[in-house]
Amino acid sequence: MSIDLSWDRVPSPLGTILAVTDAETLRALDFEDFAPRMRRLLQLHYPSYELRRGTDRLGVRAGLAAYFDGDVRAIETLPVGTSGTPFQLQVWSQLRRIEPGTTISYGELAVRVGVVNGARAVGLANGSNPIAIAIPCHRVIGANGKLTGYAGGIERKAWLLRHESHEVQLACSRD
Repeated sequence: MSIDLSWDRVPSPLGTILAVTDAETLRALDFEDFAPRMRRLLQLHYPSYELRRGTDRLGVRAGLAAYFDGDVRAIETLPVGTSGTPFQLQVWSQLRRIEPGTTISYGELAVRVGVVNGARAVGLANGSNPIAIAIPCHRVIGANGKLTGYAGGIERKAWLLRHESHEVQLACSRD
């Protein structure tokens, strides 16, 4: 069975964002320069889908505009939905519980999902998140407090955290 998806381009201070929705939920959100990554994730999560240029049926544009205008909680109202493994879905659910302006380490996130020594597994799930910003994987940092990888680029991660009023150390490291 094929799923019908529509996509839209949304302007942002960090570059154009591609938003993919179905009739009820946001299914993918990524920066336009990472469109190949987004297509790979869509194919992984939805082996059979139709993707068409569409209109903003869910208010994604307005939610992102409000977020970038300073209402950092505006993304919390966006209806998100994606497929994934039970573990990925659990990690992504926990990501939405991280308050704006705060960060946690991969290890702390692993504890929250019940996998005490699972920082690496959490990192892999985090990196497979198809809905950037609205499922705020950018709020996860290294155990040493430094920024680690972000699919949209480390500079964007730093910008998002500054935007959410969190002081960060811009340095790449591994957790």
